[in-house]
Amino acid sequence: MAYDPDKWIAQLMDCQHLPEQDTKILCDNVQAILLEESNIHPVSTPITTGICGDIHSQFWDLLELLRKGGSVPETSYIFMGDFVDWGHYSLETVPLLLTLKARYPNKVTLLRGNHESRQVVRVYGFYDECQQKYGNAAVRKACCSVLDYLNLPAIIEGETLCVHGGLSPDIRTLHQIHVLSRAEIPHKDPM
Repeated sequence: MAYDPDKWIAQLMDCQHLPEQDTKILCDNVQAILLEESNIHPVSTPITTGICGDIHSQFWDLLELLRKGGSVPETSYIFMGDFVDWGHYSLETVPLLLTLKARYPNKVTLLRGNHESRQVVRVYGFYDECQQKYGNAAVRKACCSVLDYLNLPAIIEGETLCVHGGLSPDIRTLHQIHVLSRAEIPHKDPM
């Protein structure tokens, strides 16, 4: 399969999950984009930004957010984590967000929430959804590989910090966040 984010966006907007190979290609491409970004993703103004949290695989709610807030690239978005679990459409929701990031990397910021963790997705539904829709765990592994590298917080114009679940009292400076390893943050990490 070829890398074709425009085709994938159209398919995903119709609530059709991507074939396994396309999902793997998408994850590889988005991981490469994220590896070039810093832990703290800067967002500049003027912005027409939707700041959205806790999608939790509520695909139809995501489409409504995009409809009301404006489509990408006309509107920039910061999605503040928890894209997976607790719903039946993680495999449509996560790839749609990843495809929007791939197609419009400067217009979509994806932050890591507590559900973007290998341990958590194993328990709260994403693993089971992958088994149900694909019959194996290969897509879960590919998705987790990219989720490991999501930005931790975003900062708007150097003034407004956007983070999924708050900060540990151990974090006192932005530099401490810049030097954290994003790859599979343990449960006792300051983030």
